[in-house]
Amino acid sequence: MRRALALAERGGRAVSPNPMVGCVLVKGGRVIAEGRHRRFGGPHAEAEALAKAGARARGATMYVTLEPCVAHAGKKTPPCAAAAAAAGLRRVVVAVRDPNPAVAGRGLSALRRVGARVEVGLCAGQAERLNRGFFSRMRRGRPWVILKAALSLDGRMACANGRSQWITGSSARKAAHRMRAESDAVLVGAGTVLADDPRLTSRLGGRQPLRVVLDSALRTPPRARILDGRAPTLIFSSKTGRRRNAEVLRAPGRGGRLDLRAVLRELSRRGIGTLLVEGGPTVQAEFLRRGLVDEAAVFISPKLISGADDPNRAPRLIGHRLRKIGDDFLFSGPVRQRGIRRALARSVQV
Repeated sequence: MRRALALAERGGRAVSPNPMVGCVLVKGGRVIAEGRHRRFGGPHAEAEALAKAGARARGATMYVTLEPCVAHAGKKTPPCAAAAAAAGLRRVVVAVRDPNPAVAGRGLSALRRVGARVEVGLCAGQAERLNRGFFSRMRRGRPWVILKAALSLDGRMACANGRSQWITGSSARKAAHRMRAESDAVLVGAGTVLADDPRLTSRLGGRQPLRVVLDSALRTPPRARILDGRAPTLIFSSKTGRRRNAEVLRAPGRGGRLDLRAVLRELSRRGIGTLLVEGGPTVQAEFLRRGLVDEAAVFISPKLISGADDPNRAPRLIGHRLRKIGDDFLFSGPVRQRGIRRALARSVQV
């Protein structure tokens, strides 16, 4: 099953909004075929593995990371449960049942009816984690929400003048781009669009995430980089209007605040399984206040930017040490500030 999970993970966002699935066929103690779901609309993992095995599949054991699917409304590919049943498998080991109400349990029943021995639950936690966005959509009707933040050591997201580029270093920014590449959508508020003019694309290439802006007053500038057409953009607003290269969607709200639960329901309806909430602080605080954050990734820079106008010139800890004290962490080390030595030299000369 671990091999099947590794195969499934290779599907990545290419299979979205479908789940990532891997399948391994074993006979006589040897792997006879493998398969994975490679892209949305393409063959499922079970179909690929069975096609490779051919007649050798009869009497084999199938290890699959998700319950084989059955025919249902809107399905684009042949049902895998029927193909597996027709192949004459002796045993089917499934990591986890499909949470989709149109499938749940029906694929397992189809296999049992033809005499296959069915086992469920091997590596279930890992399988659910792999497809947490899909499970969240099916079970809760909303995406899995990941809050991503970059903070200075003194707890700031930006300098007093609003500048926030760059609090973190290049390696951390590359990791953030990887998170975007692995997410179905990236969300910010209008304040971040106005202050930073971000593109919200992943520089790692591949399929770009949907860019989502919460903009109750429709303040997104017509020439904002988020409207560059490099990736789809969806703006939720209390007002009607248009923006080039974007869809503007009316959303319910009150007092200048959009209904986040309604926003999440709409994103789920559009097949968004994982949502990366990048900011700004007001938007992030609202997600936290309403209990809508499932996971958090916080990058902490050794900079102290409270009194700085430019994060790149802010004092920073050098040679810092990190200690865990109870549930907390302590950063400690000497502080270096650009220009200090030069200023001291001038004062001595005077």
